Amino acid sequence: MRKLKACGIFCIRERPQKQFLLLRHPHRWDIPKGHMEKNESELECALRELYEETGIREDQLSLCPDFRFEHTYYPKYKRFPGEKIEKTVVIFLGKIEKSVKIRTTEHEAFQWVGWNSAHLFSEETIHLLLGKAGKYLESIQWTL
Repeated sequence: MRKLKACGIFCIRERPQKQFLLLRHPHRWDIPKGHMEKNESELECALRELYEETGIREDQLSLCPDFRFEHTYYPKYKRFPGEKIEKTVVIFLGKIEKSVKIRTTEHEAFQWVGWNSAHLFSEETIHLLLGKAGKYLESIQWTL
């Protein structure tokens, strides 16, 4: 079985309201993330992908050190026909305190989405991530 790992950062902001960042792929919305490169840590991968996909630098966000989301699933890939794939996604949480300019180089668009708009998105991983992130944020008194 082929094993893949992707890492990303779930970017949230409080102003103008509590929102999270999604990027537009051809047929879906998703958070900034991508596959790990050789000899790269999960966090290094997540920060690299965030910068490549949005232009957001590490010094423009505050990472929540106690938050780590992991989800494993078994997708089908056109580039690996007939192969069983185990994909693990590791997501860190980053709060953006100041206004940042989003520069999408790899995606059609981006959108800051209100926390209660999550039902508009069909990706299972996003729903699971929202549940865990919501509980974490409540535990640190960041009310949604």
